Formats: sequence, structure tokens, C-alpha cells
Amino acid sequence: MRPTHPDDCSCGRHRCCGGPAPDLSSLDELSRRTFLGGAALAGTALTGVALGASVKADELPAPKPRRAVVVKPVLIHDIPVRAPQTSWRSWGGIQTEADVAAERTRIDKELCEISKTADFPVTFLPLTTARNAAKLAGDPDVAKADVLLVYAAGGGVDGVEKLGKNVIFFLRHQSGPVSLWYEIISPSFLRQHTDTAKLTSIDAQDVVIDKLDELTWRLRSLCGLVNTMGGRIVAIGGPQAWAQPAGVVPDLCRKLWKLDIRTVPYPELGERIKAMRADAGAVSLAEQRTDQYLASPGTSLKTDRAFVRNAMLLEQVFRRILVEADCRSITINSCMGTIMPMAETSACLCLSTMNDAGYLSFCESDFVVIPAGMLISGIAGRPFFMNDPTFPHDGLITLAHCTSARKLDGRNAEPATILSHFESDYGASPKVEMKVGQTVTNVIADFAAKRWVGVRAQVVGSPFLPICRSQVDVKVACDSLKLAERMPGFHWMTIYGDYTREIGYALKKVPITWECLG
Repeated sequence: MRPTHPDDCSCGRHRCCGGPAPDLSSLDELSRRTFLGGAALAGTALTGVALGASVKADELPAPKPRRAVVVKPVLIHDIPVRAPQTSWRSWGGIQTEADVAAERTRIDKELCEISKTADFPVTFLPLTTARNAAKLAGDPDVAKADVLLVYAAGGGVDGVEKLGKNVIFFLRHQSGPVSLWYEIISPSFLRQHTDTAKLTSIDAQDVVIDKLDELTWRLRSLCGLVNTMGGRIVAIGGPQAWAQPAGVVPDLCRKLWKLDIRTVPYPELGERIKAMRADAGAVSLAEQRTDQYLASPGTSLKTDRAFVRNAMLLEQVFRRILVEADCRSITINSCMGTIMPMAETSACLCLSTMNDAGYLSFCESDFVVIPAGMLISGIAGRPFFMNDPTFPHDGLITLAHCTSARKLDGRNAEPATILSHFESDYGASPKVEMKVGQTVTNVIADFAAKRWVGVRAQVVGSPFLPICRSQVDVKVACDSLKLAERMPGFHWMTIYGDYTREIGYALKKVPITWECLG
């Protein structure tokens, strides 16, 4: 993250990483000398995926990090000139060039503070001052920014809505010299001198008064949005959607979220798995990673160890595919059948360890819910739990699937027992014990991509029912019947923490209606 004036940044860093680097799975700390033989896959076509960077034989690839949200701060102000016997100045505490200089220093300090404390990647471009928003057209920094952060001290802001950027207004009441637009942002700009909101791209949620934490969570939300919109994802076996007509939902995702979906057919995957198995170095690395995984604290094994080793081999195949596709998201179609004879394991554990390492890995190729997983992970910077919901009752609902990540807080692995995949009683799947008392956010995407539902909840137990292996009972913060009546779609996305406001703020930019039930 870059403060407004990097050379003057009191935090001492030109790219203040507003939080620690992503905590990759400890598996990635293994020696990376024997990932693949150099020519093992020579000449193999990656159908539907444009070839990108190659992987060296001695590397275990790591995921691409989240992209920083790029913010352009702009100070809009007037310098009034005294005139006798007339109203020569508007409301506002910035009246002189000295006032402007002090405000620039104040803004620099505030943005540097956000840079040092933010838990998401953000880059602040240099501050620009202008008398009105029309002066911003053609500014190269504006062109490269994701967000315009407008300090509307005075002057004219009309036209900022036409620049094609996300806009946040920061207005001062008590945090510094009072802003003119603290008075008139609603009647003069948002409502355009009428009684109703007139702008489609900017509304009252885009106005912040004084509080840096209110600004920060909005930027966190937009970080998630820029890491989802236009994102690329590899679909093993092609894209689909749970119980929906073929192609409809993936096409909707391409249109609404601008997703770049790259297909790898199963015959192609099968050849890659064969090549991986034939490479002694790759097999040796998978064995080492298996030993380390099973020896990690809180891990017990109740299935065949060979299934775990084969899951590590499958993960190594997937990581190479993602390097070639230059992305960090992957999903698997027919993951409860087609892949098992090829990989000689289930994909469950592989997806779990990839999510722990910082990838975005989805089972079932369900593009109804995949954008929700991309969005919440882009916001929170931690793994999600894609799951099957049950029927809410008595304030409770059980959520279950066989592919849960373990580092659900982004750092620490929850205890897990490695069992077979439930429906097939084959392969390796983690039963993850989620932390009792943990607050979680549940995102429920609808089939039509028009209305998503959000539910805050608290983990109250990890039962062991004859259902998908990772299972959790959560107490929902809303009426059970209302949830049952309002929940759309099928699969849910669950993530540690409360991100309901960030999700809602991002969705209004898509736009998708956000109905937060509690």
C-alpha cells in the first residue's frame, strides 16, 4: 500500500502492507526441489486455457496474492475572495492556501494510518487538489484508480459521478475544518434539488463523516469487489450450476461479474495426472507433504494414507494449471465421480489444502455460489466454507460439506480428522472442528443473481452425523421461519467473522440486492 506521499510516510515503508502477508499452508514450506520433471508435460495442450508462465522443476507454486484496491484521493475546495457587502464565502473551514496545506498534511497522515493498519491490500495514489470535479477528467491517476476518495471541503463535485469510478465522499464535521458538503451533499448532489435520490452510481452509503474506520471497511469491501469483478477461474470439466439449465448461470456470471472461465477437459486432466505419477520427483514431494500434513498438530487419519498422498499429487497438478492460466481460482465439475478413477482419491482434501494455502478452490463447479466465495474471500483475505445447508429450526441450522479449509481464520489450522468422502466412502476428506463461539457470516446466493441473503451466526457445535464430513451447527441471528422462507438458491458460503456490511456495500455496485436477516 502506498501512502499519499511515500517519501514522507511516517510508517517508513513505500508500500505499507496493511497487514501481514497471507499465511500460506505449512505444506508450502517444504523443499520445492522436485515438483515436476522438466519435460514431463512437454507438448500437452491445455485446452481452453491460454498458456502462461512455466513452472520450474524444483518449485511448488504459490498462489497469486489479492490485488490491491487502488485509491485516488482528491481534495475539492474553494479559496474565496472577500467582497464588500455581499456573501462572498460558503460554509466551510478551508478558506486560505494555508488551510489547504494543513488539510493536505492531515489527509496524508490519515491515509498513512489506514495503510499501516488495514487488513487488506490498498494503494493510495498521490493526492490531487481541484476547485471542481470537472478538472479530474483526463487525469491519468483517475484512469488507473478503482476508487475516487473525494474530500469535498468546498467547490463543485458535480460530474464526479460521470468518471466511471467507485466514489466515496469523506466529509468533516469534527475531525478537521468543517466541510461545505457536510451541509449540502444530500439535497444538492445526491438528490439533485429534488426529494428523491437521482444518481444510480452514488448514494448515501458512499458518504462518510469523520470516521476512518467507516472509510476503511468500505475500502475493504471494494478490495473484495475488484478481486472478483473480471476475475479468472479454471473449471475442470467445465462450468455448471446446481440443478440449473446448462450454460445459463455461467453465462450470467460472464455478463454480470465479467468472469473469465477457462475450461480444462477431463481427458486433459487425466494426461496430466499420469505424467505427474510418472515423475519420481513429484511423487517424492507428495510423500513429503503427506508426512508433514499428517504430522501437523490436531490431525488424525481414519482413511488410507494413499488417498492423502494422491490428493497431494492432484493438488500439484492443479497448482501447475493455475500458474499456466495465471490465476488463483479453480473449480471441479463431477467431483463426486469422474475425478475419482483418474486421481485414485476424492478431490475433497486437495481443495481443502489449496484453500488453506491461499487459492480459491470450489467443488461442484457451481457458478451460482462461486462469485460469493470469490467476493467474501477477496474481502476477508481468508478461506471460505462452501456448504450444503439444511432446514433452519429452533434458531439452528446444520451446514455440511466434505471440502472445508482448516485455516478458517487465515492463519491457524483447526483440528481435523481425515476420513473418506461420505457419499462414496472413498478418498480423503477433512472433518474440520470449527471453533465453538466463533461468529460467522453466511452468504446465500440466488439462482437468478438478483437477490443474495446474508445471515450472521455463531458456531455452537460440530456434530458427527452420517452426512458430509465437515459439519457445523450454527445459531442464526434471525427468526428460523423467516430464514426458511427467504433463503434462495442452494449452496451457502460461510466465513469466519462478520462481513455483512462489506458484502452489502459491494453488491450494490454490481448490482445485486442484499437482504441481511441478522
